[in-house]
Amino acid sequence: MANDGSMRDVFFEECEDLIAALTEGLTAMRDGRSDDETVNAVFRAVHSVKGAAGAFALDDLVSFAHIFETVLDAVRSHRLTLDDKILHVLQRSGDVLADLIDTARDDLPTNHAQVDPLIADLQALLGDEPQASNDFVFEALTLGFDAPADLGLTHVVTFRPSTAFYTSGNDPLLVISALQSLGPARVAVDLSRAPQTMADLNWQDGLLEWRVEIDGLGNDLPILEVFQFVDDLCGLVVTLQDDIPPAAAAPVIGQTDTAPTLPLPAQPDADADLPDRAGKRAATSLRVDPERVDRLINAVGELIINQSVISQRLMEADLPNSAELFADLDDYKLLAREIQEGVMAIRAQPVKPLFQRMLRIAREAADATGKQVELITDGEATEVDKTVVERLADPLTHMIRNAIDHGIETPGRRLEKGKEPHGKVRLSARQRSGSIVIEIADDGAGLDRQRIRDIAVSKGLVAEDAQLTEAETDQLLFAPGFSTAKEVTNLSGRGVGMDVVKTAITALGGRVAIASVTGQGTTFSITLPLTLAVMDGMIINVSGQTMVVPISNILETVRPKAADLSQLGLNSPLLRIRGEYVPIINLDERMGQVTQRREMTDRVLLLIQTDTMPQCALAVDDIFDQRQVVVKSMQGNYGEITGISGATILGDGKIALIIDPEAVVQGSSSYPVTTNNTGREMSYVAAR
Repeated sequence: MANDGSMRDVFFEECEDLIAALTEGLTAMRDGRSDDETVNAVFRAVHSVKGAAGAFALDDLVSFAHIFETVLDAVRSHRLTLDDKILHVLQRSGDVLADLIDTARDDLPTNHAQVDPLIADLQALLGDEPQASNDFVFEALTLGFDAPADLGLTHVVTFRPSTAFYTSGNDPLLVISALQSLGPARVAVDLSRAPQTMADLNWQDGLLEWRVEIDGLGNDLPILEVFQFVDDLCGLVVTLQDDIPPAAAAPVIGQTDTAPTLPLPAQPDADADLPDRAGKRAATSLRVDPERVDRLINAVGELIINQSVISQRLMEADLPNSAELFADLDDYKLLAREIQEGVMAIRAQPVKPLFQRMLRIAREAADATGKQVELITDGEATEVDKTVVERLADPLTHMIRNAIDHGIETPGRRLEKGKEPHGKVRLSARQRSGSIVIEIADDGAGLDRQRIRDIAVSKGLVAEDAQLTEAETDQLLFAPGFSTAKEVTNLSGRGVGMDVVKTAITALGGRVAIASVTGQGTTFSITLPLTLAVMDGMIINVSGQTMVVPISNILETVRPKAADLSQLGLNSPLLRIRGEYVPIINLDERMGQVTQRREMTDRVLLLIQTDTMPQCALAVDDIFDQRQVVVKSMQGNYGEITGISGATILGDGKIALIIDPEAVVQGSSSYPVTTNNTGREMSYVAAR
């Protein structure tokens, strides 16, 4: 093969899609949707992995896939009836198949301690049923040979793949499977050109000729659609049964003297292009090196910064508003935004593959704890920046394990509480005002806040006489070294899980919120930016410092009058708006930038909304502009800065900090338990 390394990479990329299809099918079977099409889709995925793996001599992968597909074949032919035991074995087999692919990709030795017991379980399901050999033997081949009832028109498809058909990675059995999905079918193969020994075999000679009879089709359009990508790579004839000469109308399976001989298409040179076929494939999908996309993202960021520089220069030039340059600049802004949105769409990925990985994590955690748990996923089509998806795997793994280990009760305990013996964990994703919200909700026992507080006191995390709200107590779970586990297990007890979660989410510019009801369950909400590169922001002035507030958090801006302002206590100003009182947060105080106190009526209030506060107002000195800004992370150079999510470069070359409204609302400490002001504001909003 000309470039075996390149083809091997393509194989593993295709395996990712096949494993995704396999996982989706097994999930559907678990949910009770075990129709023939679903089972066939799972079988085809495993069969495709096996067939392609054989080309690279991945023997362990081929052997496991072989027995896996044998069990699936028994299921789809109804020789095995699906039950909970079989489904559990099939799901574990899907997990191990994915592991074997990863092992082969990394050239690591097979973990036989994991694989061999599962092979034994699969063999036990088959019982004494004979297995097909892995060694290919030339003999008459039949697929679906049970003759169906007469359903009207019968189309006869005869095709002979050429050398180019095989060398381009196509498989005639996949074509036949697609034809069988169109209706009742009978399949035969002409072996007259095949050698009698493997030593004389050359697959690229185009030796086999296939004949498929399909009943019940009104026309041949569905058949031609099956061949739309390979019709130029094989000799193809599609006729009606009545149009076939009597001698060839009903061939005996394996008989060679009646099968029609088809001319093969002209074989192209090795360097010749196939423009029509290539064009069709390019319209379907396009694989791009992620580094190229990242370079394009950076270029778009520089383009937006350049646009800000030009805007700044025009403002400094004091040109009249009627100048044509401003109209051209507006066109430039629109074009830059369109390019930015297009590039972000390229880098956006659905969270479905990530959620599918969590299905396995949930199964393993349930087996390890002896609990019955069902993981329900929702919003799998939600698209997120590729970087966010990649870096969410570890935090979600910790949270799913914690939900099962600490949240879900044992079956016996659940029955005592009047619950179903199997617990449920719901993993969902949705977009909300420029952010993505991922929730992990369980129907377990909820948080034991008194125990959490006692452990925090014993570890010296809070004072014994500290007065903590429920929200402040919940946040103790994220303290370094905190754990409620009574003993160290493979899942928990080392005090690193939730601390790792918060660190990882914060590094992504996100935050975590907790809601829990005793006896009913706990919900962890992760809020993340849709993209890590560009955002819409409002440029503000805070005590002479230029800062940026994300537009997605701002509901409206207000110039308060004296009649709109009230006071709660000595240092808690309130804004009265539309009959409600909203707490005011002095942004300069929170940022430690108080230079000269201005009257509230001379300032601007940004009415914002966060996950922990329905509404509050940020008091700033002035609003300069609203524009797109390129987000630059500060985590690597400065670590976590409370209240700041990043920085950007403005048109005049200055650096402006990007405010994190959620962190500002929660207070200036990393842990709200030390900030009385936050607790008062949250309590006040809840009370009203």
